[in-house]
Amino acid sequence: MTIGINGYEAVVSRFGYDPKTGLPRRVGSGEYCYQLLVNLHKIDKENVYIIYLPQVPTSDLPRESVNWHYKVIKPRKIWTLVGLSLEFLLRCSKPDVFLSPTHYLSIFAPSRSFISILDVSYLKFPELFKSSDLNQLTKWTKYSIKKAKGIFTISQASKGDIIKTYGVSGQRVVVTYPGIRQGLMIKDKGLSMDEIRKKHGVNDKYVLFVGTLQPRKNIARLIEAFSKLNKSDLNLVIVGKKGWKFEEILAAPEKFGVGNKVKFLDSVTDEDLPAFYKNAICFVLPSLYEGFGLPVLEAMQYGCPVIASNVSSLPEAGGNAALYVDPLDAGDIAKKLELMINDNDLRQKFIKRGYVQVKKFSWEKTARETLNALEGLMIKD
Repeated sequence: MTIGINGYEAVVSRFGYDPKTGLPRRVGSGEYCYQLLVNLHKIDKENVYIIYLPQVPTSDLPRESVNWHYKVIKPRKIWTLVGLSLEFLLRCSKPDVFLSPTHYLSIFAPSRSFISILDVSYLKFPELFKSSDLNQLTKWTKYSIKKAKGIFTISQASKGDIIKTYGVSGQRVVVTYPGIRQGLMIKDKGLSMDEIRKKHGVNDKYVLFVGTLQPRKNIARLIEAFSKLNKSDLNLVIVGKKGWKFEEILAAPEKFGVGNKVKFLDSVTDEDLPAFYKNAICFVLPSLYEGFGLPVLEAMQYGCPVIASNVSSLPEAGGNAALYVDPLDAGDIAKKLELMINDNDLRQKFIKRGYVQVKKFSWEKTARETLNALEGLMIKD
């Protein structure tokens, strides 16, 4: 069987490129696409793969082999809709099955095609998106769902949202939980707390948040909750790139009177990030909505107790290894923070549970379940 995959998200970054390596800074769908490619290459030597790209493959993607090929297609502008469409319209290649690990399917695509929808936050919180992005997401996702034979998503919560929103059969939606970022699973020496302090200006005692600065992450309310704690020696460290509509987030520390206790860091490398998890008092993800919430598992892997929202997919990611909060209630967030900070026995309990929870997820498992679904599509047809 020949499997075609749209590899755009793995090589083109919305958040720029690492100046040291030149590699894309992958988050969300970019990381999802990249890990699928790496792990499908790892587990499957039987099927033939054609990876369609708008530019040459990055150095960290698998090298070409007998069953693994890259095809660079131009022009890059509106590439998935136009570039890939021309490829299939002119029948330049004819994969048996095609996977587009993004919301969008090309206008012309093989009859056996899957798309991936990680979440439908654009429909639940349209006011949090730029109008141009919202228009594209709304129109082309709806079109692509109609054309696709099947849809991959990353949680039961997202599956329910897709079924309810688009009226599709549950049999067409396949849940494959994501794994943990490969870059964080390497054996790292890890920075000491003293090195973190010197390199990043972070004080010894801190609560940690990791994620893109955007309204859906609920960071402004986290800062409000943090301001309610009577802890003069405690800081809040926010690690993440600026996404969109981040101005309110950056203004929140001054607004809530903790301007000197909140630290924004947008240049923490994958090599340094594990040390931030290991040395934090706890990790907090108070998002209004998540397709899955991988930082929850990242924190658990490094022995950091987790506080997370009790909505969308986060209870699936955290299981019984997280302390849950109402993301709309700053008072509840503050209360749970106080509890976790002051109770060392509670922290140790969640750390132990976290080590167990994180073992349930891996990108290799994601790839294997994805492959099973693609092969199953051939059998059904």
